[in-house]
Amino acid sequence: MATPSRTRAAQTTGPPAHATVADRVRQIVVSVSEVISLLGPLIGFGLIGSDVSNTSGGDLASNATLVAPGGPAFSIWSVIYLGLFVYTIWQWLPSRTVDARARATGWLVAASMLLNALWLVVTQEGLIWLSVGVIIGLLAVLVALVVRLTRVPARQGFAEALIVDGTFGLYLGWVSVATAANIAAALASSGVATTGTGSEWAVAALVLLLAGSLTLLQFRVGGRWAVAAAASWGLAWITVARISDEPASIIVATAAAVAAVLILAVTAVIRSRISATDSALGRVDR
Repeated sequence: MATPSRTRAAQTTGPPAHATVADRVRQIVVSVSEVISLLGPLIGFGLIGSDVSNTSGGDLASNATLVAPGGPAFSIWSVIYLGLFVYTIWQWLPSRTVDARARATGWLVAASMLLNALWLVVTQEGLIWLSVGVIIGLLAVLVALVVRLTRVPARQGFAEALIVDGTFGLYLGWVSVATAANIAAALASSGVATTGTGSEWAVAALVLLLAGSLTLLQFRVGGRWAVAAAASWGLAWITVARISDEPASIIVATAAAVAAVLILAVTAVIRSRISATDSALGRVDR
């Protein structure tokens, strides 16, 4: 339990309880960024410009490289875009204007929206290597965002956890897989072989490296199920694509399946340890 002195310190050092100019600017920037990001689905599905799979000479198509997920995998974007839209409304609620989590993450949310929109524009122009730089930047922003969410835990129940932690966990997990696919697409566009035993083992190593990086991140952010679910979703569709579509590869399919199981298993272990620790602390408090 917190001592009175700690409670007083928290009260005096906490964020202001009233809305500031910075709060209003942040809310407006997030909202404008959301409007810009709404162009994403229109571009992504080919309603404006070309479908993403047809841009950059087809290097981003679901059958272009060994690490490209199958087409249905990209339906996760619908959930992510919906989450971003709801978050934008959520951050305008009076109680959220001065919310510590909104203050800690709002600018990163806006940056993620703008980088995602920029990625779509860049791929439309066929600038595949520039798109790699953009998506790596997006990934870095999302990692920082989720780390901040971990530092400022949710205190408003299930709805906040779903809208904020769920949305950005899915966003991070999926973009992690998409980054690996984007790098592979850029290499293919530069003439690097996408078939052959050597390429298969190299891609398998890339997939396992991705899984290892995500498991380390999960230890850092407390084993977030949304991150694990989105990453495993993408990896599972890589497995399906490599078994049922070209370029086929049992090596890559196996590596992707192992990676998906590894991420889910590690997340389960982390969550169980956290639950056990919380139970032990609860017994001590009582």
